[in-house]
Amino acid sequence: MNFPEELKYTQDHEWIRLEADGTAVVGITDFAQHELGDIVFLDITTVGQAIAKGDVFGTVEAVKTVSDLFMPIEGEVLELNPEVERSPELVNEDPYGRGWIVRVKLTGDAGEDGLLSAEAYKELVGQ
Repeated sequence: MNFPEELKYTQDHEWIRLEADGTAVVGITDFAQHELGDIVFLDITTVGQAIAKGDVFGTVEAVKTVSDLFMPIEGEVLELNPEVERSPELVNEDPYGRGWIVRVKLTGDAGEDGLLSAEAYKELVGQ
């Protein structure tokens, strides 16, 4: 399983990459996509909305289940990745690359309180 060191992680299995321009990219981890199985649909209806840290910003539907997606940091959802909207299987194939889910404009403290390092996330999932 892959745990890129440059990303931060949540206990709910999302990852976040903070960008220099005050935005962030959010997706689900390799562990999460593996546990969910084949992803068939993403339901993100929060584009243009401000979402508090820890609140649900959408759902991911897999063959075996539907799971909520939680915002790892306070921000406004700027866009849903158009590639995963058309081809949700990209989340399975490339969760840290082409399979990112949303881009967010940070609206609150960009602090990393509660976010995990790759090492801490590995420990959380028993890797």
